[in-house]
Amino acid sequence: MLIDSHCHLDRLDLSVFDGSLDAALDSARRCGVGHFLCIGVSAENAASVKALSERYADVDCSVGIHPLDLEADGGPGLDWLLHELEHPHVVAIGETGLDYHYQPEAAEQQRGSFRLHLEAARITGKPVIVHTRAARADTLALLREADLPQAGVLHCFTEDWEMARAALDLGYYISLSGIVTFRNADALRDVARQVPADRLLVETDSPYLAPMPHRGKPNLPQYVHEVATFLAMLRGESYERLVEQTGVNFRRLFPLARVAV
Repeated sequence: MLIDSHCHLDRLDLSVFDGSLDAALDSARRCGVGHFLCIGVSAENAASVKALSERYADVDCSVGIHPLDLEADGGPGLDWLLHELEHPHVVAIGETGLDYHYQPEAAEQQRGSFRLHLEAARITGKPVIVHTRAARADTLALLREADLPQAGVLHCFTEDWEMARAALDLGYYISLSGIVTFRNADALRDVARQVPADRLLVETDSPYLAPMPHRGKPNLPQYVHEVATFLAMLRGESYERLVEQTGVNFRRLFPLARVAV
């Protein structure tokens, strides 16, 4: 089953579907997408992603605070996060992590928030969805410090093989988005060829980062088909095999997701 392992359904540009999320999801389903993981990024959108998971049987969600969505006071604490994680369709924590590319001045605050999410993962046993940009050393250091018994995923991976290998050694999965199709992404394609088959996920991160040939346009969950097609070709395997394997990987990483077997 083809799964979009990371999308922001509450933020999609639905203009081509006359404003209908139902139509957008139906379009993705016709492209073979059988499940969607809708990602939380703030306290404000937690209710939205949970509502979508209640509305659609093939949508599960996560809750968390994105490192670029932190409030001046750090935002909600551990008690809030643990309460949100009690919802039956919240299958993961995040996205969380570190982004020193856009907000290097907030590095200390980001690290504090990341530690809080990792503690919630330790308490609940739910996997963590990690955003990392220009923060390789600190991201890996905090993952090692947390030493979680269950795996997580470095989503929309854009770093080098050295970081990927270090994350894999810690038990984490690598999720690739449409960025791997970009003309200037040779280094990322080298990573994509080397990720073990049983640790790979595919995603859109829609509405951001549409793959070729849609680059520059709003991204849609249906375009995970293009990502998977490109990766299969890149890795020298059949599309069907890659879809099957990434589906198995998703179910292993997110065992609470309502994915049909």
